[in-house]
Amino acid sequence: MAEASPPSGVEILCIGTELLLGNIVNGNARWLAEQLATLGLPHYRQTVVGDNRERLIAEVQAISRRSRVLITTGGLGPTPDDLTTEAIAAAFSTALEERHEVWDDITAKARSRGRQAGPETRRQALLPLSAALLPNATGTAPGMIWSPVEGFTVLTFPGVPSEMRAMWQATAVPWFEQSGLSKGVFSSRLMRFWGIGESSLAEQLHDLLDQTNPTVAPYAGRGEVKLRITAHASAEVEALRLLDSTEAELRQRTGKLCFGCDEQSLACVVLEQLRMRKQTLAVAESCTGGGLGAELTAVPGSSDVLLGGVIAYSNAVKQHLLGVSAELLEQFGAVSDPVAQAMAEGARRVTGSDWSMAITGIAGPGGGTDEKPVGLVHIAVAGPDGCFSQPIRLGETRGRNWVRTVSVGEALNRLRLRLMEAG
Repeated sequence: MAEASPPSGVEILCIGTELLLGNIVNGNARWLAEQLATLGLPHYRQTVVGDNRERLIAEVQAISRRSRVLITTGGLGPTPDDLTTEAIAAAFSTALEERHEVWDDITAKARSRGRQAGPETRRQALLPLSAALLPNATGTAPGMIWSPVEGFTVLTFPGVPSEMRAMWQATAVPWFEQSGLSKGVFSSRLMRFWGIGESSLAEQLHDLLDQTNPTVAPYAGRGEVKLRITAHASAEVEALRLLDSTEAELRQRTGKLCFGCDEQSLACVVLEQLRMRKQTLAVAESCTGGGLGAELTAVPGSSDVLLGGVIAYSNAVKQHLLGVSAELLEQFGAVSDPVAQAMAEGARRVTGSDWSMAITGIAGPGGGTDEKPVGLVHIAVAGPDGCFSQPIRLGETRGRNWVRTVSVGEALNRLRLRLMEAG
């Protein structure tokens, strides 16, 4: 009989019934996976288990037989359903002991907040015998690094993302760098596109999607398409060189369709373009109900550029605040190019901005007609070189939120292109 392969690779185990029920999006697993890739660590599986002691024990035991390292998040708090530490210790028949330094830290943090540490928080000071402490600088739930059996190590982190990330950088990264487990360096970059569908972009770039290093993988969102480039090399400088080369090829082939990379949203790009020009912006919205303004104000420092906006849902508000004439509304209707242009010009006039955008449409599910169906949206952009509006037909099959979200992105992209053309 052939000998079993020794455990290898890293697994992620996220713990919490709220994750299984979908009450919380599992962003921790995604973030940890990206961190492992950056460190060049082979990562084979991700698992979610609810707050059940026996299932936790069974899963930890199974992982210890097939993987070199286990990373857990969640279940380190003070409540009875926080079972992670207890279950991991039980999986290897190991007793728990109270660490006085942890309890001292918990009581000191409680005092600093004007409170007293309750008896239920004392269970957070319990760790398996011989486990090394992973300090939590901001929260009360510490983690641990523990090797309960030869060739297997478990690192535990709280489920609170900010606490987990701080502890990861302070403790896990140095441990992994010294562990000898890294298989080179992986670096990734996310290229972002607007104005083309995922299938069309994939067809245009099919040869790049077939290459092995760097890999190029498409992801579709609401109106936006993303391409993740991932390069593998023995050193970071070589991985970055591979990324730069592939990015340059993508930009050359796709031109203005590519608007940014990584965290550069359309709003970020537009605001930066206007900031460089020392110009300002205002918005007027009907069917998006403030979504365009929200997207812009989500960007730190947007107040340098964005002067304000008007949510003009009713015709009366369009008239009284934006100066849209009753004659235009009567002749063309609220969902029309002339009204979108009047809204944009009104926002620019009342705020004194250099540029403005306006959106008016039928988001559904009701309100459509044969002439003006659900999903019809008119978007206007006004600036020093004039005001232009054009409709977009988004259909009704994907729902109201789709229409609203894509309308916001389309407005931002139209302004981006106008600014590029203006030079």
